[in-house]
Amino acid sequence: MVVLAASIVTKSGKVVISRQFREIQRSRIEGLLASFPKLTSTGHQHTTVETEHVRYVYQPLEDLFMVLITNRQSNILQDIESLHLFARVVTDTCRSCDERDILNNSFELLFAFDEIISEGYRENVNLSQVKNNTDMESHEEKIQEIIARNKEREAKEELKRRAKQFDLQRKEASKRGQGFMQGNFSNNTMGGRYSPSLEPSAQSMIQTPSYNGRSSTPPASSSKARGMQLGRKPKTADLFEAIKTEVEEPLLRSNRSLPSSASQQKINVHQDSVHVSIEERVSMVANQEGELEQLEVKGVLTLKISDPSLGRIRLALDATDDPAIQFKTHPNVDKNLFKNEKAVQMRDPTRAFPINQNLEVVRWRFISQDETAVPLAITCWPSPAENGTCDVNIEYVLEADHLELHDVVIAIPLPGEPMATVHQVDGTYFVDTQRRVLEWQLPIINSSNKNGLLECTLPGTEASSFFPVMASFVSEKLICGVDVLDVQNLESNSSSTFSKEVLLTTDEYTIG
Repeated sequence: MVVLAASIVTKSGKVVISRQFREIQRSRIEGLLASFPKLTSTGHQHTTVETEHVRYVYQPLEDLFMVLITNRQSNILQDIESLHLFARVVTDTCRSCDERDILNNSFELLFAFDEIISEGYRENVNLSQVKNNTDMESHEEKIQEIIARNKEREAKEELKRRAKQFDLQRKEASKRGQGFMQGNFSNNTMGGRYSPSLEPSAQSMIQTPSYNGRSSTPPASSSKARGMQLGRKPKTADLFEAIKTEVEEPLLRSNRSLPSSASQQKINVHQDSVHVSIEERVSMVANQEGELEQLEVKGVLTLKISDPSLGRIRLALDATDDPAIQFKTHPNVDKNLFKNEKAVQMRDPTRAFPINQNLEVVRWRFISQDETAVPLAITCWPSPAENGTCDVNIEYVLEADHLELHDVVIAIPLPGEPMATVHQVDGTYFVDTQRRVLEWQLPIINSSNKNGLLECTLPGTEASSFFPVMASFVSEKLICGVDVLDVQNLESNSSSTFSKEVLLTTDEYTIG
């Protein structure tokens, strides 16, 4: 089997994208694809067309064609199997198989095509392997990112601690300097001497009083008497001011842009000898009218064991038997046991789980176009006015009553001047002039405040310029409801204590 090219063309023969796997001139491929629609017959269910030199293997994709160009000696059964895999990759990558969506995802499709065909020959891969290779997700990379964020947070805390230490030293030095001047000269003695540890403040000036012993209070700063003058700004004050600027500004930015509670809890959670981490990432795309286009939830259950004596264990899970949720287990996990009893155990019961290693034992995926499955529905209503502004109403509705969303931020683009006149808001708002967005901030959304409204007037006349609206949130409850109920030690036939962290985050939550 030799595949010369894989292409997506319109019914008129226009090439949308094409990938050549052998050295063929571009004009030759364009000529073959331009003549392809003339060879197809309407009303017939054929999938192949042969010419004198090449063979076309094709499949309709709505208003387009997925076409493989092969030589005539190629195995037709393998060609059709490869064609079906190409078509599944296209439909899985693109939300709608139209020309615009194909072009928007052209690079992803070309990378996926290269995973299927190499130098004209078919690779032994399936759809899931192609997706894994193109996504290039690495668990080790995620761990390193968490470690880097943790180190960055510790560095900020250290800078903050040092800044406070310099501030205390400055105040202590100022007090010690005042006591020194009063204590020595009020007693009319000259026994005291200057201590090197004295560090004056950046803007203070200490002058020696008269030596008559009648007054212990230093004269005012307007006095012309000049004695020991410490008016020069020391290096300590410069260092303190530099560190203070570096510490305060990043902390303010980080407090405004990052979720405070749930994200730090994921890093600082207490871990027992058996620790399970359940994480879901939700992506939602809706149009400007608020109608759902696609909802996708990806989840993973990660197991980490730090005690070698607890390597042979069994996890009892609570997982909904929903055909829309696709579960996948680790190759070393007993698949039949998980399918029948929703339990996670090594396929060989005599083997133990890896020690001190974050092992992803179960993954799941949920895809839906049912609007009732959306956890948080957001609708934006821009109404242009005559004075160059637009009245924008944004409403949210919590569709999943069992969820409790934290650190909710709904960002609205500001196409004109970065300013907003807010008439009514549930929660708080913030105008980010650098990113040119209006952030609607809600600390928590649950069943007690399922609905919320933001009414504002924004500069701009085009209603479409206030899209896309982006949202982000975190939660300690999951959409698919996967949970670990019990951990059973297979050696002692008893339950083992375990720690658990659950986190729901957003990958891409876009309206418009």
